[in-house]
Amino acid sequence: MAFLIVLAALCFLMYVAYRGHSVILFAPVAALGAVLLTDPSLVAPMFTGLFMDKMVGFLKLYFPVFLLGAIFGKLIETSGFSKSIVAATIRLVGRERAMLAIVAVCALLTYGGVSLFVVVFAVYPFAAELFRQSDIPKRLIPGTIALGAFTFTMDALPGTPQIQNIIPTAFFGTDTWAAPILGTIGGVFILIVGLLYLNWRRRAALKAGEGYGTQLLNEPAPFAGGKLAHPLVAITPLVVVGVANKLLSAWLPQAYGKQHSFDPAVIGDAAPVVQEVSKIAAIWAVEGALLLGIAAVLAFAWKPVTASFAEGSKAAIGGALLAAMNTASEYGFGAVIAALPGFLVVANALGAIPNPLVNEAVTVTALAGITGSASGGMSIALAAMSETFIANAQAASIPMEVLHRVASMASGGMDTLPHNGAVITLLAVTGLSHRQAYKDVFAITLLKTAAVFVVIATFYATGLV
Repeated sequence: MAFLIVLAALCFLMYVAYRGHSVILFAPVAALGAVLLTDPSLVAPMFTGLFMDKMVGFLKLYFPVFLLGAIFGKLIETSGFSKSIVAATIRLVGRERAMLAIVAVCALLTYGGVSLFVVVFAVYPFAAELFRQSDIPKRLIPGTIALGAFTFTMDALPGTPQIQNIIPTAFFGTDTWAAPILGTIGGVFILIVGLLYLNWRRRAALKAGEGYGTQLLNEPAPFAGGKLAHPLVAITPLVVVGVANKLLSAWLPQAYGKQHSFDPAVIGDAAPVVQEVSKIAAIWAVEGALLLGIAAVLAFAWKPVTASFAEGSKAAIGGALLAAMNTASEYGFGAVIAALPGFLVVANALGAIPNPLVNEAVTVTALAGITGSASGGMSIALAAMSETFIANAQAASIPMEVLHRVASMASGGMDTLPHNGAVITLLAVTGLSHRQAYKDVFAITLLKTAAVFVVIATFYATGLV
C-alpha cells in the first residue's frame, strides 16, 4: 500500500502536468495527498518542515541564476545577436541542418559549464529564429534543445562540469573524467540516434505540409534594429559566459577558501554569517559569468538593447519567476516523496537486481524519475546504496570509474518525465504545452536511458573503460 501511494502521487502529478495545469499548485497537492494517505498527522509538519523548506532552499540558491539567465537570453534577442548568429549558421551549415546547429550550440554551452536552465533561456531565441526561417515546426524546439543540453554533454562526455557528473566523485573516489572511452561511446550514440530521430520527425512534418506554426506563445520579438552585428561579435557574449564560468569556478574557491564568514554590522551581538564556499562556488561562478555576459551584450549593442529594455526585462523576469517556482515546487515534491515509507519499498526492491551495473543503472534512473530530478534521484540512490554498489562491483572486478559513468548517465534518463522541473521550464520558456511538444522530449528520454545499457554492454563485451 505504501508503494501504491507513492506511485499514485507520481502518476497524478505527471497527469496534471501533461494536461497543462500548474505544478506550482499541484506539486504540494500531490505530495501532501500522499502524506495524508500515509500518516494524516504529518501533513502540516511535512508541508512546512520539508516541502516548503526544500522549495525555499532551492529558490535561495538558484533563483538568481534563473533571473540572470532570462535577462541574458532576452538581451541576446533584443540586440539582434540571435538573428545574426542564425543567419551565419544558415550560411555555414544550410537550412536543412538547423537542428544540428541548435544541438551544437546547446552542447557547447553545457559542456562549457553553463547551467542547463541558462542554456534554455539563452538558446531559445536562436532556435525560434532559425526554425522560423527554415520553416521547421516550433513544437520540435524542446526536443532539439533537450538533445543538446540534457543528454550527452550533461553526464556522458568525460570532463563535463555539470552537477550530474560531479556527484558520483564523492561516493566512488573518482574524478569528472571517469571512464572516458565508455562516456564518449555513450555520448556519440545519443547524438547520432537523437539527430536521426529529430530529422525523421522534421521530414514527417514537411511531408504533411506543416510549417513553423501561427498564433504561438512566447515568440521572440522581431529585431527592430538596422544592420546586423558581425557573427563573431554576436557570439562573443556566449563565449564570455562559458570562459568566465570556467575561470571563476577555479578562482572563487582559491579566493574564499572552503568556508567564509563575516559579522553583519547591526545593533547587538549578531551571529556571524557563514558560507560553505565549496557548496556554492559553482553557483557564484555561473552568476558572475552571466553578469559579464550581460555586460558584453550592453557594450556591443547599447542602443537597440536600451530602447526596449523596460518591456523586455519585465517579460524576462516574469518568465524567470514562473520557471523557478515550477522547478522549486518539483524539488519540494521530490523531498516529500523520498521521505515516505513507500519510497523505501521502491529502493529496496530495486536492490534485488543481481547484475551490479544494471542494478545501479535501474536504481538511479528509477529514483530520478520518481523525484523528477537527475541530481536529486542520484544523490538519494548513492547516499543509500553506494556501499552496496561498490561491494558488488569489487566482487565482480568492475572499476569504480565504470560505476561513476553508469550512475551519472542513468541519472539523466527517466528523470525527464512530465513533472521534471527542467522539462516544465523548457516548455514554459518556449511557450508550448506538454500536449504539443512533450512527445519528442520523451523520445529523447527513452534514447538516453537506452544509451546507459549500450555503455554497460560495451564494457562487458570489450572491457573498455
